[in-house]
Amino acid sequence: MDSIPDIEMDFNSDDNKTNTSAGTSVPASSSSAPSRYENQKRRDWNTFGQYLKNHRPPLCLSRCSGAHVVEFLRYLDQFGKTKVHTPLCPYYGQPNPPAPCPCPLKQAWGSLDALVGRLRAAYEENGGKPEANPFGARAIRLYLRDVRDLQSKARGVSYEKKKRKRPQQLPNQPQDRNETGSPIG
Repeated sequence: MDSIPDIEMDFNSDDNKTNTSAGTSVPASSSSAPSRYENQKRRDWNTFGQYLKNHRPPLCLSRCSGAHVVEFLRYLDQFGKTKVHTPLCPYYGQPNPPAPCPCPLKQAWGSLDALVGRLRAAYEENGGKPEANPFGARAIRLYLRDVRDLQSKARGVSYEKKKRKRPQQLPNQPQDRNETGSPIG
């Protein structure tokens, strides 16, 4: 049986940094600082790595499956800030409930979707093969679809894809006309 190589997960890499006299580190290259997206992707990757380390039993990335990623996404719900009404709640299906209720706070579907996208990119940037990427597994797509549908019903808000607006066509240009007013043609 072929062995799956482990992917390098460097959680506290200081490789490309130099220390300043103030004791802080800055990127060694003087080009530009990483974008907000790149910083978030790195933080997400490190968080997922810590989750794998703390998992019981500990998991290595090469043994990580879509089911483990779904487990991670469910774990993140405890830190969510989006009120998701249960079907028994009197405010179920109302976008703007008039009063507080005891329904749980969860991660918003859009946040989870963006997180999976960043982790999928980070996996490949850290040496993972696209065909073995656990963040692209069918189980994750199904889980995200279920979360989207559940949150959509709970809030009474549709998550339909926005249709692209087509550029408006200019009204017909006046045609060249002859002396009688008939189009030349």
